[in-house]
Amino acid sequence: MTASNAGPSGELGVGGPRFGGRPVHLRLLALAPVLAAEVMVRLLDRLPAYHALPPEQLRGEITRQVERGIRAFVEVMRTGVLPGEAELARIRESSARRADEGVPLESVVGAYHLGAQLCAARLLAEADPADLPDVATAQDRLLGYLRVVSCAVAAGYVQERQTALGDEQVSRQALLSRLLEGGDPRAAADRAGIRLPARYLVLSLAIGPHPDESRPGVNRSVVARRKLRRLRTELERHTDGVPLASLAADGGPVLLPDDSPDPAPDRTALAALLDRLARACGADLTAGAATAAPEEVAGAARLAADVRQVAEATGRGPGPHLLDDVLVEYQLSRPGPAREALAALLAPLTGRPELLTTLRAFLTCGLDRRRTATRLQIHPNTVDYRLRRTADLTGLDAVRGADLLTLRAAIAAHDTATALP
Repeated sequence: MTASNAGPSGELGVGGPRFGGRPVHLRLLALAPVLAAEVMVRLLDRLPAYHALPPEQLRGEITRQVERGIRAFVEVMRTGVLPGEAELARIRESSARRADEGVPLESVVGAYHLGAQLCAARLLAEADPADLPDVATAQDRLLGYLRVVSCAVAAGYVQERQTALGDEQVSRQALLSRLLEGGDPRAAADRAGIRLPARYLVLSLAIGPHPDESRPGVNRSVVARRKLRRLRTELERHTDGVPLASLAADGGPVLLPDDSPDPAPDRTALAALLDRLARACGADLTAGAATAAPEEVAGAARLAADVRQVAEATGRGPGPHLLDDVLVEYQLSRPGPAREALAALLAPLTGRPELLTTLRAFLTCGLDRRRTATRLQIHPNTVDYRLRRTADLTGLDAVRGADLLTLRAAIAAHDTATALP
């Protein structure tokens, strides 16, 4: 608003503009029925979202809202006083209803701007050069009207969406909890408005730290929230159906609906999804994965968590991991006398971590001493020396076929016994 039209209370000063000597508000009142009909035609022509509303609602409630909006605009032109709290509350309530009906926010705001634009166009067509000061006054009042109305529309819409999203999130979390607890999830799915798929791809996700989380002076919780927000956004974007997740900064369970004909996980698609998610959130992702029908998700979630923990304990690295990838390690991770006895075979290497690291690398590199040396950035002779010392201390020689399987099992048992309870 310009200072020349502001009264002592901050409201626009009284004194309606005139075009051609006739008060603008009287001209608007005379044109109101025609303008309301024209606004409705333009509304449906330029804002297709309104086509989705029932015809009786368009003829009734929406038409009344348009007519009332024109009358409110007439009052602003007449008095210079912006709409009061009662009128703004009505606008917020109307906007909240449009939000509940799924009309986009830009269409709701656009409807008010379209109405004001048509009113202004009709008026300005009657102005002549001598009316320039009044044109400026009318423009100030138009902009003031649009400012407060747009804010009211946005406030009502956002409040309704936040309430709806809150309710939606609560119902989705209730469904997730029911699935993870086991039993029949159909009632919870109905309350959430979600169709249960043939099966879920169940992920136990571990989220690594974002590089900014370790930067001095950076608020780690803010970085972690941004990381999770980006991950969730990317997950929604690349998932058919409704994904369910309960994620903290370091990870959690994720259920992805799966209606594909093949019940086995698509390893290629899963790897591609995790890669996209990792790039979106800027952190390494490690996932144990399993598939299950909705009523069997609880067991699959426990299996996926075990697979992920075994994969992490045995240094498998980021990416997706299925039970088939860690069959031996998974079996050896189960507590019992066999695991304890196998892990004890490497007890003589306690205090000599370089020997254990070299043995693990040698087995991973297919018993190739030069590849092992390259990986560890040491001389091949050093590899030979460390392997001999390992054989001396444990009595097990990595280059002897009879000892090789035992050493692999001992490494797996040692790693899982150390990392897992």
